[in-house]
Amino acid sequence: MTVTPDANDFFGPGVAEHYDDPDDRMFSPALVDPAVGVLAGLAGAHGALELAIGTGRVAIPLQQRGIRVEGIDLSAAMLAQLRTKPGGSSIPAQVGDMTTVRLGHTVGVVYLVYNTIGNVTSQDGQVAVFETAAAHLGPGGCFVVEVGVPDLQRLPPGERFRPFSVGADHLGIDEYDVVSQALTSHHYARPGDTGGGSGLTLRSIPFRYVWPSELDLMARIAGLRLRHRWEDWDGRPFTGLSRSHVSVWEKLAG
Repeated sequence: MTVTPDANDFFGPGVAEHYDDPDDRMFSPALVDPAVGVLAGLAGAHGALELAIGTGRVAIPLQQRGIRVEGIDLSAAMLAQLRTKPGGSSIPAQVGDMTTVRLGHTVGVVYLVYNTIGNVTSQDGQVAVFETAAAHLGPGGCFVVEVGVPDLQRLPPGERFRPFSVGADHLGIDEYDVVSQALTSHHYARPGDTGGGSGLTLRSIPFRYVWPSELDLMARIAGLRLRHRWEDWDGRPFTGLSRSHVSVWEKLAG
C-alpha cells in the first residue's frame, strides 16, 4: 500500500471541484434548513455576512429566503464553484482573510458554520475572527458559530488518535495535541481511478480545537456577550454530553 500526500492547498481546485457531496450530512436539508431559519431570523432586513462562504451551502438558501447575503473566503477556487451555482453569482463574495477583513459596513448577523473556526490554527487568530465579526455588527447584531466540542473525553489517557470515519474508500483519523490544542484530521482515501493499484491518498488538515468557555472569553474581548447556546440548529439544549454547539453572541451597545 502506497500513501501519497496531497499538496498543502486545503481548499484549492482539486478540493473545490468535489466539495459539494450530496451524500455528506452537511448538505442534507435536515441540517441546512434549520440553520438557514435561525440565520434568517437574526439577519432580518440588515443582511448577513458569511465568513468562509465556500461554495454557498448555506448562503444560497439564505439568499432564497430574501436575505441579503455577502461573503468572504480565502479560496478563490471555492468562490469559483459558488459562482457556477444558480443564484451564486448574485452573492457579493470576495477573497479575504476572516482574521483581518473589513468591509466598511455592518450587517445583522455574521456567521461561521460547520467547524470552520477551527481552520484558524492559533488562539490569537481566533480572537481576531471575533474582532472581525464585531467590526461588522451594530449594537444588537449577532455573531453565530457552529463548532464541535473537542472529543477528548473519548480519548484514553495518553492516546492521540481517534477514528471518525471508517469505510471501504475512506479512513478518517483525528490526531490531538492536548498541549497546543492542535487537531489534525487525516483523510486516507482510495482514488476514483487507481489504475489497478492499491495506493491511497493522504490529506491532512490542521485545526485548532476550542472550548465553548474559551469562545465566550474571545467574545468578551471583542465586545460581544452570549445570547444563546444550543446543541444544534434545532435549538436542543446544550449539555455535557453534546458533541457540538451553535452559539450566538450579541454585540453590546457602546
